[in-house]
Amino acid sequence: MIGCLTGEVIALEAPTVLLQVHGVGYEIDTPLSTFCQLQKGQTITLWTHLAVREDAQLLYGFTEAREKILFRTLLKVTGVGPKMALGILSTLSVDLLIQTIEHDDINTLTKVPGVGKKTAERLMIDLRDRIKSLQHHSTTTPLSMQNTTDLHAFSAHTAVAEAEAALQSLGYKPLEAKKVIATVKDQHTEVADMIRAALKSMMK
Repeated sequence: MIGCLTGEVIALEAPTVLLQVHGVGYEIDTPLSTFCQLQKGQTITLWTHLAVREDAQLLYGFTEAREKILFRTLLKVTGVGPKMALGILSTLSVDLLIQTIEHDDINTLTKVPGVGKKTAERLMIDLRDRIKSLQHHSTTTPLSMQNTTDLHAFSAHTAVAEAEAALQSLGYKPLEAKKVIATVKDQHTEVADMIRAALKSMMK
């Protein structure tokens, strides 16, 4: 099992990071809370979860150990797969999700794309007891920075297109993603900043 990886970020295309570790490039899907912290040329440690399927082996990575723990906890809930789990962690911080569960705040959960009322109720029931253990884990993992030459990204998407694609990867409809990015793109030039602003506006 691959528990964590330390290497250099050589390419980013939300929500995927290409992490080079001793000459090997690992494609790792991340929640946008992690993705928005990353920069090309940065040396980081990601806490990883390896999902083995019949047709693929997929890596998921997180800058915080407790995000990984929560991701695995979410996967144990009936009807919640990796995509929805990433969507939840992209939309809600760990602390906000804990608060949401503690206060039975179904309305906040249903703002996550793909999470309907029934799924939200199931999450409330299944996570209520398990969520407490997360409060005992460290909230941050240091990120070390290095000044290196930027390498080519996966593709030549513009910042706006990348931000829209990131939201769509969470389950937002193309028109919805396009509309919310349009409201924040004039205030931000970086993909990560656009994503943060868009997610914040959709949680209001």
